[in-house]
Amino acid sequence: MPGVVVLPEGGWRRARAAITTWPGYAPTPLRALKEVAEALGLESVWLKDESTRFGLGSFKALGGAYAVAGVLARELARMGLANAATAADLESGRYAGAASGITVTCATDGNHGRSVAWGARRFGARCVIFVHPGVTPGRRAAMEAFGAEVREVPGNYDDSVRAAEAMAQENGWHVVSDTSWPGYTEVPREVMQGYRLMAEEALDSMPAPPTHVFIQGGVGGVAAAVSVALRARRAGARLVVVEPERAACLLASAEAGLPTAVTGDLDTIMAGLACGEPSLLAWQELERAAFAFMSIPDGAALAAMRHLAWREEPVVAGESGVAGLAALALAGQDAAAREVLELRNDSRVLLFSTEGSTDEDLYKSVIHRDAVDRKGGSPLLGG
Repeated sequence: MPGVVVLPEGGWRRARAAITTWPGYAPTPLRALKEVAEALGLESVWLKDESTRFGLGSFKALGGAYAVAGVLARELARMGLANAATAADLESGRYAGAASGITVTCATDGNHGRSVAWGARRFGARCVIFVHPGVTPGRRAAMEAFGAEVREVPGNYDDSVRAAEAMAQENGWHVVSDTSWPGYTEVPREVMQGYRLMAEEALDSMPAPPTHVFIQGGVGGVAAAVSVALRARRAGARLVVVEPERAACLLASAEAGLPTAVTGDLDTIMAGLACGEPSLLAWQELERAAFAFMSIPDGAALAAMRHLAWREEPVVAGESGVAGLAALALAGQDAAAREVLELRNDSRVLLFSTEGSTDEDLYKSVIHRDAVDRKGGSPLLGG
């Protein structure tokens, strides 16, 4: 929407200043995928590898935990205990008694919940996470390892979002969501400001600005954060938003010209992108700034995972983390798509591997299945 400031610069500066001082912070690697660029006839392809982020294996470590700190700081101020408690203040245990009486909650397919649970444990709050039946045991266990209580509710991701909101209202809990809706934008905005750090790191590391950026969709939060970072630098890159075929709510919204939900079980291997309803904040950014929207089949994501795992310098990337690479490979090998997206031999493409192996059993089953395919060249690029 023209005139709407989705992520104010002041909020971004605060997020950057806070997160970059956390113990264990370091920019994640930017990897050159020379074989992909050569196969697709592009100048360069760069992959931001989030598999090591704060030991959580996902970029979402940047958002959920930062927003938990914000929630607790505001609650301590409301109680008259601290005017502006920092993450370091919270971790010191100075406000442990008060923090232990605060409960944060969210819905998740795995990675966001892990970040919220990690933040709650770091800062001393109680945490309740809502999941749908499709969330794997490995991802549930990872949240429980941080002390979160995990509750399953029927339906899909969007149903678990509604369950978390309802229980928060009933019990006086605080929702720390990565999606937003009318009347609930402050916390998701903090989450997205955290995500922006990933984009800024990548842009700082590239030898020349990208001409194209392929980024995962989901509810749209990370795509919008990347979009804001690009526009702030006046990079002029074409932003391509990528979703699973069975959960393409942003593509449906673009086609309809307004936020549009897709329904059903949203069954896709790309669990972190199995979202049926766009985030209000994200859509306000993407409707004006995205260049194109794409949906991809699960098979393309599996091929991208195998390509990265089997290359000479392997990259560990989960099924949601490879969506951008999968979309680039499909578009780059299709003449009509290349023309529409203006992919040429001087194109510099930036991709984000937003997660590593966040479910080890699932990851191993994908990269080892049909290993004989290795004899036929890249499972992603052919021959």
